[in-house]
Amino acid sequence: MRHRMKRTKLNRYGTHRDSLMRNLAKEIIDHGTIMTTTVKAKVGKQYVEKLITKAVKAQKIKETNKAESVAIRRQIFAELGDRKLVNKLVDEIAPKYLERNGGYMRVIKVGARRGDGAEMSVLQLVE
Repeated sequence: MRHRMKRTKLNRYGTHRDSLMRNLAKEIIDHGTIMTTTVKAKVGKQYVEKLITKAVKAQKIKETNKAESVAIRRQIFAELGDRKLVNKLVDEIAPKYLERNGGYMRVIKVGARRGDGAEMSVLQLVE
């Protein structure tokens, strides 16, 4: 039975899956768009949208509650492990989405990969 099994495993063990999601998030934050398989794109979309939601929250409360904003930045740092990307996410990307309630990413299917026929997609930030 599949009760309470929400996570897509991607045929990887837990730490490998965590590392994959972290690397996908770093590349999306750094470049804004990546090309990957459709399944990885859908799982990565959920992961990155949660980070962007935290960044938007940190940006909104930056003026009123500095300590909580720093705490949220540290939570994002715990996920990404790169201070420059945390600053880019909170200071450059999050202000674009202050008025938006979710839906920060899009997945566009582009066809099959030539070598093995895997379905490929472009994962990008919504402008």
